[in-house]
Amino acid sequence: MKIIEIETRRRVEFIEITASVKKAVKESKIKEGICVIFSPHTTAGLLINENADPSVRKDIISQLEKLVPRDGRYSHLEGNADAHIKSSLLGNSLNLIIHEGELILGTWQGIYFCEFDGPRKRKVYLKLISD
Repeated sequence: MKIIEIETRRRVEFIEITASVKKAVKESKIKEGICVIFSPHTTAGLLINENADPSVRKDIISQLEKLVPRDGRYSHLEGNADAHIKSSLLGNSLNLIIHEGELILGTWQGIYFCEFDGPRKRKVYLKLISD
């Protein structure tokens, strides 16, 4: 198992972790298998989406805020109910295929850690499984 440590700087932030995941896959020397990515945080999520144009990330964040506003009328009293809901919408794990020693990702795809209750110190766990 590998751990990626992340320190977020804003309340809401998408941090690309593609290079760190690819590095872990390469170091594992696994040629064929699966890479499981897991976030143990209830106010953060994981996402695969376009990594070429940063406006896509801004649009996703903007639309999530419209769907689940920070100042909504929530029962949860800690002030971060919106972060829990956004995390639930995105999910906390991803499964990627490893083929010929490389992650299978689309041309424009990147892997993102999505912070909704920062700034915080976070961890993402990778489990690399060989066929």
